[in-house]
Amino acid sequence: MVDLLFAPEVREMLQDNDDAGMRTFCENLHPATVAAALAGEFEVEEVWRFLQHTNIKNQAVIFEYFPIDWQVKMVEGTGRQAMAKLIEQMSPDDRAGLMRRLMPRVQEGLLRLVDEANRRDIAQLVNYQASTAGALMTTDYAWLPDNISAAEALDRLRLQAPDRETIYYIFILDDDRKLKGVVTLRDLILAPRHALIRDLMEEDVVHVHVGDDRRKVAQAMARFDLLAMPVVDEQGRLVGIVTHDDALDAVVEEATEDVHRLGAVGPLAENYLDANIITIWRKRVVWLAVLFIAEMFTFTAMAWFDDALKAVTVLALFVPLCISTGGNSGSQAATLIIRAMALGQVTVQDWFRVLRHELLLGILLGLALGAIGLVRAYFLTPDHVLANTDGSHTDPLRLALVIGQAVTAICIWGTLIGSMLPLVFRRLGVDPGFASSPFVATFVDVTGIVIYFLIAKAWLL
Repeated sequence: MVDLLFAPEVREMLQDNDDAGMRTFCENLHPATVAAALAGEFEVEEVWRFLQHTNIKNQAVIFEYFPIDWQVKMVEGTGRQAMAKLIEQMSPDDRAGLMRRLMPRVQEGLLRLVDEANRRDIAQLVNYQASTAGALMTTDYAWLPDNISAAEALDRLRLQAPDRETIYYIFILDDDRKLKGVVTLRDLILAPRHALIRDLMEEDVVHVHVGDDRRKVAQAMARFDLLAMPVVDEQGRLVGIVTHDDALDAVVEEATEDVHRLGAVGPLAENYLDANIITIWRKRVVWLAVLFIAEMFTFTAMAWFDDALKAVTVLALFVPLCISTGGNSGSQAATLIIRAMALGQVTVQDWFRVLRHELLLGILLGLALGAIGLVRAYFLTPDHVLANTDGSHTDPLRLALVIGQAVTAICIWGTLIGSMLPLVFRRLGVDPGFASSPFVATFVDVTGIVIYFLIAKAWLL
């Protein structure tokens, strides 16, 4: 609620043209606080007018804390010359992420105004796919050769530090910029002044390749508890580093996408309340329409067993009970497997172990639910419901056995589908998140109808 608390104060400073107050606000508060106070509450022109009261470097730092959709609005609402200067001060990974979101004509116009070195850097980073390590990395890293002393290394770091995102890890490169090792700032400070870097560095460096998926980067950083991860190209040359804050952003973004897909919603890049209503409608209606059409096959499946429904009318009452069991069990399994895959706990190669594990679980869960369904059908079904249209009565014991067996079978089936479908999707190169709970539930609903009526026909007709 920081933005709401400071909003009145910001508005008053804007109205009074309080130059000193705006400068103090921008320079004394944390950049994240300043960004939160400005974004969303004011017009773009007002935000730019407020930021003009601090230096360009601080403007860039504050700008990086704005949500990406608000950054795009601000780029389109200011002069390109001013924005070009600000982009030059931004960290390489943040400005590359912004460039990917801009319209091509706006992007090209800004790049023409950026100096050549920054233009090359932006062009290189923008070309990497958004879900790779290359898109996450920054080219602002500290590096040293291996043939200098610790004292000389510290002198060089003092010169590099102002322009580097982090200096806690210093990467050791050869003349071809190939990664040879890493040394921490702590090790340098504690080392004897004349000790050589080659004797201090750790040669076994955990690294990722520029084309590796960002999930792999985040998992590796979490596993080895790193503040930064070096990124190398095909020749082993260091091209950048991924810092812990960018890895955290990637984890949040991936988790958000997974949650959206699990709910059968297209991933939203914008904040929910800031997103255009048409955008949200489009993200939701596509999946809802697909699932609605798929659910129509439930009607087709029930039509196939119209004779069974006419002969034993009580079967219709238990349809929702049976098919919801499959959807629920399938959704549970899909959620667990997708999450395990996201954490790297399960891979496609583990399909047989997953199958065996979920088959056993499906049997145990099915037996438990089947027993509940059997008791419900036998003891709590009113006698008048058992009457059929031809004057006959359905045997309550046979009906209870049908319900018990159907619930058990459908639960096992739903569990297997929910656990296997994400693995199949991953094997086909499709994001497992698309094997969402609604998708699994819809598929199991249709097939569950068939299982239910096949069992009913075998016992009652």
